[in-house]
Amino acid sequence: MRPSVSVMTSEWARLYRLVLKCLTAGLLLAAAACSPLHLLGPRQRLLTKVQLEGLKEADQERVQELFRQRPNDNFPLPKLAIYDLGYTFYDPQRLQRKLDTTRADFNRRIRAAGTDSVAVGRLLQKRERRIQRLQAALDKGNAIMRLGDPPVIYDSALTRVTETQIGIFLRSKGFFRSRVSAVDTTDCPTSLLSKLGKSAKNDTLGCRRAAVIYNVQEGPQFRVTQLNYDVADTTVARLIRADTAQALIRVGQPYDEELIGRERTRLENMLKNRGYYDFRQQYITLEADTSFAPATVRLLVMVENPPEQTAHRAYTVRNVSVITDAGVNRFGVQRDTVRRNGINFLAYDHRFSTRILDRKVAVRPGDPYSLANSIITQRQLAELDVFRFTGVNYQKVRLPTDTAAAILDATVLASPQKRLQLTDELGGTFVAEKAGPFGNFRLRVRNAFGGAEVLDLGVRAGLEGQYKASSGGNNQNPESVYTLQLGANASLSLPQFLVPWRTNRLFTRYSPRTRITTSYTYVNRPEYTRTTLEGTYDYIWQRSVLHQYVLTPLNISLVNTPNISEAFRTTLLNQSNSGALLRSFDRLLIPSVNATSLYNSNDFVQTLDAQYLRLFAEMGAPFRQFYTRPGTRTLIGTDRNERIETLIGNLLVLDYARFSADYRRYHKLTPNQFLAWRLNGGLVQALTPTEVTRDGQTSSAYLIPYDKYFFAGGGSSVRAWRPRRLGIGSYPTYLYKDGVLQKDSRGLPIRDENIEQPGELLLEGSVEYRFPVYDYIRGALFTDFGNVWTLQKDARRDTTGFTNGSARFSPTRFYREFAVGAGAGLRFDFTFLIVRLDFAWKVYDPTAVTQDRWALRNFAFFSSNAKPWLNTPALNVGIGYPF
Repeated sequence: MRPSVSVMTSEWARLYRLVLKCLTAGLLLAAAACSPLHLLGPRQRLLTKVQLEGLKEADQERVQELFRQRPNDNFPLPKLAIYDLGYTFYDPQRLQRKLDTTRADFNRRIRAAGTDSVAVGRLLQKRERRIQRLQAALDKGNAIMRLGDPPVIYDSALTRVTETQIGIFLRSKGFFRSRVSAVDTTDCPTSLLSKLGKSAKNDTLGCRRAAVIYNVQEGPQFRVTQLNYDVADTTVARLIRADTAQALIRVGQPYDEELIGRERTRLENMLKNRGYYDFRQQYITLEADTSFAPATVRLLVMVENPPEQTAHRAYTVRNVSVITDAGVNRFGVQRDTVRRNGINFLAYDHRFSTRILDRKVAVRPGDPYSLANSIITQRQLAELDVFRFTGVNYQKVRLPTDTAAAILDATVLASPQKRLQLTDELGGTFVAEKAGPFGNFRLRVRNAFGGAEVLDLGVRAGLEGQYKASSGGNNQNPESVYTLQLGANASLSLPQFLVPWRTNRLFTRYSPRTRITTSYTYVNRPEYTRTTLEGTYDYIWQRSVLHQYVLTPLNISLVNTPNISEAFRTTLLNQSNSGALLRSFDRLLIPSVNATSLYNSNDFVQTLDAQYLRLFAEMGAPFRQFYTRPGTRTLIGTDRNERIETLIGNLLVLDYARFSADYRRYHKLTPNQFLAWRLNGGLVQALTPTEVTRDGQTSSAYLIPYDKYFFAGGGSSVRAWRPRRLGIGSYPTYLYKDGVLQKDSRGLPIRDENIEQPGELLLEGSVEYRFPVYDYIRGALFTDFGNVWTLQKDARRDTTGFTNGSARFSPTRFYREFAVGAGAGLRFDFTFLIVRLDFAWKVYDPTAVTQDRWALRNFAFFSSNAKPWLNTPALNVGIGYPF
C-alpha cells in the first residue's frame, strides 16, 4: 500500500528541518573555531570593547568622539571578519614578485620604444596605473581586505591620550573638579565547548583581547554668576554694551569655552561691521574667577587697544572700483571707466550693464567699512552665474600723521565665465525588453543681452520601450512597443524683478531674479499622440543662503491629444481609478498661481547634520467662472459630442487647490555614517464641481487635472512598489482578461499592478541608515511607509469594511492602510555624480488579500508566473539620494 502524499510531505519536512539544524550547528562551530587573533603579532592584543562610565551631565557623544581607539565595527557589516576572509588569499611575496616583474617588463618596453615619444608616454601612463594598483594591493591588502578593516591593536599610549583629552574637554565645559581614569582589562572568554559543559581548557588566544573602561567623576558644573566688561576704547565699549542683547554668554549659563570662543567671533564680526577694519579676536580676552563662591564663575571680558595706540580706528570707504574683467590683460591698453552712483566700473569692453551691477554691489562710497557688505557683494555677484571668481580687496589710504580719519579704497574683482557653455548627454535605456537611445543637449548663454541674463536652450529626444497599455500590461505576453519622446525648452533668468514699478535697491540684499520659462513635449505611441506646451513666469529671491522663495504669478499648461485609439480609450475608461487617467489625455488649459518656500541646510552630497523643508501651495484656474463659458465639443477619440460648462474655446478648464509639505532630517552619527528620515504629505481638492452632459445625461463631479494628483511608489517614495502604483488606500485593483477576472492557482484574484493610482491625499515617510562600504561605494538600509487616498465619494471603490478595501481616506482607518517596505541599497559616489541602486521588498501591503497582507511571509528573490503572489524585490535605479 502506497503512503499518502501528506505522509510523504511530512517526512520530507522533518528531514528538511533536521538538515537545517545540522547546518546551523556546523556554522556556529565553524564561527567559534575561526578567530581573527591569528592576525596579531607577538604581545599584541585585540581591542574588543571601549566603555564610558560615570558620565551624567556632559554630552556623551562629544566625549566618545575623543576616543583615539575604537573596536572594529560589526554593524552593518562585520568589517574585521571580512578583512580576515581576504587575508586568507593575501600573498605579499607573490604581489612583490608581480610588482617587480611588471616594473621590469614596462622598463624593457619603454627602452624598445626608443625615440617614439607618443609610445613612450602611453607606456609610462600604463606603467604608473599598473604599479599604483599593485602597490595598493601590497600595502593595503586585496580587494576583500579593503572592504573590511584591519584589527584594532590595543595601544596603551593612546588610552592615556584619550584620558587626558576627556579631562580637558570636561574642564572646558565647566567641570573644573572632574577626574578621569582609564582601566584596561584582559577579556579572556572560555571556549564554546566549555560553555556547553564539556571538558576543555580556556581559549588561550582569547586572553589576547583587551577592554578599556573610562571612569569619569564629573563633579559640579560651574555656572556664570557675573559678567563684566573692561574695554579700553570708550567708543568700542559703547558699541559692545549697546549690543549685549545679542550676546551668547549670559548670567546663569554653565561655563563653556566653546561658547566663549563663539562670543569672541561674534564681537569681532560686530565691530568689523561697524567700520573697525583692523580689529582682531586677539584683542579680546576673558578671565574666569572661580574663587568667589562654590561652583560659580565670574567672567571678565577685556578688550585691549592695538599696540602703541590709544584707540581702535574706524574706517570709511572712500572710493569703490569694480573691475568686471579681472584676470584679462591687454598690454599697453587701459581699461575704460564708467561712473554710476559714485562707483567706478572698469573694463576693456563694458559687456555687463552697469545698472544691474550697481544693484549687486553693497559696498558704497562714504559708508563705514562692513565685513557683511563685502560678503553680500561677493555672494550677489557670484549668484549671477556670469562670473567664475569674485572678491573684494581693500587698500588703506595714506593720510597725514596728524589726521585722525581712517580711509579705505575698495576694489571689487570679478572674473567673467565663458559666455557659451554646451552640455550634451547621450545614453540608452532597456525597458520592456527593448533598447532605446536618448540624447539631451543644452546651450547656456551668459550675459545674453548685456544685462547679466542667463539664457538656457535645450532639446531632448529618445526612444523608450513600454508595454502596450491596451494589451493589459500585466498579461502573460504583453506587447512591447516603442515610445518616441521629443522636447524643447527655453529659460531666461534676469537678475532683477520685472515689475511695473521702480524697485531701485529695495530687494538688492535678497538676490532677486525673474525667470521666464517655456517648454514643449511631444509623445508618440501606437495608442495615442500627446503634446504639452507650458509657460512659467517666476519671481525668485533668497531670504538667506539657506532659504529661498519662489512666487509664480502665472503658469499656463496646454495639454492636447490629437490622436487616440478607441481601444486605448476603452482601456482607460474601464480602469478602476474612475477614468482619472483618461482625463490626462483631454484637451486642457491649466492656468495657475503658486508659491514655494525652500529651506535646506545640507550640501550636495548630504554630509552635514542638517534639515530640509519645502512648502508648496498652488491654486489652479481661480475664479474660472468669470472667463469660461458653456460649450459643446467632440469627445476626444470619438465622434460623439459633450457639453461642458467651463470651456475656453475648445479647451476644458479645471480649478483646484493643491498643498504639499516635505520635511527631511539628517543626523550625522559619525563622520561617515548618517541617519536620515523624511515625512512627506500633500492634499489636492477641486474648488468647484464641473458639469458635463453626454448622451443626454448630465453629471457633476469635482475634476482635477491628472498631473496634479499625488502618487506613491518609486525610487524616491515607497521603494518596494513600482512608480505611481501604490494604493489607493486598501482598495485592490484586479487583473481582467477579455472581461474575465484572472485568478491564481489558489483560486484568489490576481492584482493588476500596471495601473497608475492617482490620489488626492498623500502621506508617506522614510528612514534610512547610510554607511561607507568601500572607497567611493556607500551602503544604505531603509524602510518606507505611506499611501495615497481619495477624498471624493466613489461607489465603485468605497466599501463598508476594511476587509473589502476602500480608496477613500478615513481618520479612523488610515493608519492601518499604510504600506510598508524595506530594503538595502548601494550608492556610487563619483563626487560629481551619485548613482543609486536600491533593492526593496514589501513588508505590509494593504491592498492584498487578507492572508497576503504581511508580504514578508511570501518573501522570494525570483518571481514565478505560477505564483504571482510572491514578494520579489523591486530594483530602483536613480541619480542622487532618494531624499
